Amino acid sequence: MDDIAENRRARHDYEIEMAAEAGIELTGQEVKSAKGGRFQIAGARALIRGGEVWLVNAHIPPYQPKNAPANYEEDRARRLLLRKDEIKKFTGALNEKGRMLIPLRVYLKRGFIKIELGLGRMKRTSDRREDLKKRAHIREMRQNKI
Repeated sequence: MDDIAENRRARHDYEIEMAAEAGIELTGQEVKSAKGGRFQIAGARALIRGGEVWLVNAHIPPYQPKNAPANYEEDRARRLLLRKDEIKKFTGALNEKGRMLIPLRVYLKRGFIKIELGLGRMKRTSDRREDLKKRAHIREMRQNKI
């Protein structure tokens, strides 16, 4: 599986409890642009509206800017393709306070563009500091072994 984009801040800012794979509905030139590695999901969210899951604030620039349609929107909401039972599971979990659906990474799977969604809860500042201290400690131990 080839990674197209990754949301590195997601695991730093959120405590990911559950993850799921979803397809994404794109136009032809968005697919070409995404396969070229021009897909940005930093700051993006997934919302559930009307029994469907939508990806908002994801940025896909046009494949050929001078040949793009006049009404092309780079930041439009894109529908995510999940089964109804998965949507119900996420809907039930999102009812709890402070939980969000966050895109973790976008990748290719057998030629199709897939997105990994994580159900996460925002970490407190103290938790983030703890994680940074743990990583620094592990890094120091590795350096001292060698």
